[in-house]
Amino acid sequence: MGIVIGIDVGISTTKIVGIKNGKVSAPIRITAADPITSLYGAFGKYLHDNEIDLKDVEQVMLTGVGAAYIDSPIYGLPTAKSQEFMADGLGARFESKLDHTIVVSMGTGTSFVMCNGDEMRHIGGIGVGGGTLQGLARIMLNTGDIKQVATLAKQGNMRNIDLTIGDISAQPLPGLPMDTIASNFARAQTDASKEDIAAGLIRMVLQSIGSAAWLASLGSDIRDFVLIGNLSLLPQCKEVFPALEKLYSIRFHIPKYSQYCTAIGAALDYTINGTK
Repeated sequence: MGIVIGIDVGISTTKIVGIKNGKVSAPIRITAADPITSLYGAFGKYLHDNEIDLKDVEQVMLTGVGAAYIDSPIYGLPTAKSQEFMADGLGARFESKLDHTIVVSMGTGTSFVMCNGDEMRHIGGIGVGGGTLQGLARIMLNTGDIKQVATLAKQGNMRNIDLTIGDISAQPLPGLPMDTIASNFARAQTDASKEDIAAGLIRMVLQSIGSAAWLASLGSDIRDFVLIGNLSLLPQCKEVFPALEKLYSIRFHIPKYSQYCTAIGAALDYTINGTK
């Protein structure tokens, strides 16, 4: 069996992985001005860096919003498309080893995919995600570079931005510790520092996603959530999500290749299901 290439094509960013004999090899990410340039740039670099010949590629599997722009075989190779939510579920399950979970795909917005064994079902989503963080940062911090925002946030004090239960109540409320956020940005002043604003923005976005994921699980017995997508790489995830775990008595998991799970899932869609 040759290598199966999974490609998650975004509007400007493409992620690509190869799977052979059940193992993921050297995923990479390429950013370009448009999905076509990004796709072919990523594919060429992946083959070059891993010394893979075209004849060694058994199948190319595309997914993501940018895949709609691709209507012809990639370099003449067998090419098919994987439905994005299926790819999210397959990739997250493969990387986390969990098959009873909700996959939280943190992209421009956020989608939720419920996995129950081999069943992958999209159960909804919210319009809060990386695009939200980027847009608000452009307005409030004059930068759309999320890495720069994360660096600023490390020096920020969220106590100068967010209002907690302890700020408005002399006693803990049922199920809500005193340090639970009552209102994001409610303490922010006009002279707030960029560092404090950055910290508040990241926490607001991540908390909104985590709380929405928990709400999406109500009515089920699911207590495990797999976080995938670029936002899962933010260092603030290690602070925000453990606090939500404690608050809701649930567990969040960030797998090794969290930002590549959708591309991994696309490749697995072929190895498991073939092309249809």
